[in-house]
Amino acid sequence: MMLIETRVQASRIHGFGLFAVKPVPKGTPIWAFQPGFDHDFAPAMFASLPPLARAHTRWFCFVSLTDGHVILSGDHACFINHSPNPNTGAAAEAPAPVVTTALRDIAAGEEITCNYYDYDADTDWKLGLVATNAPLGTKAAFLPKINASNLAAR
Repeated sequence: MMLIETRVQASRIHGFGLFAVKPVPKGTPIWAFQPGFDHDFAPAMFASLPPLARAHTRWFCFVSLTDGHVILSGDHACFINHSPNPNTGAAAEAPAPVVTTALRDIAAGEEITCNYYDYDADTDWKLGLVATNAPLGTKAAFLPKINASNLAAR
């Protein structure tokens, strides 16, 4: 669940993105999992969803690196785009429940970004580096340089 005021708008990174409405100081909590609002699907539960529900969920979720659970935020956090130089994130050794924080000051009107590779086992699929029908968590055979043209193809 987003912990700061945001809005969805066109992004220079990819399609739509999530933008800060007000300035966000470094260290401010940005997102945290909220039981009852956000959804945590065990792998078997995700696999049992109807095909259209699975497709929607996969597009907007992240797949936990620690347990393979599919996490779907109940709000517009799904519009946070990937950046290799993100302005939000969490320490690699952060204990659960993980809270994403501002890694630096974020200006009002600035796009909120994160590095998908830090937490999402399905990053290569999201970045279009593996086939669209690849199983959850499939890794690309090689990691090409990520740039706007890679993302635009998605």
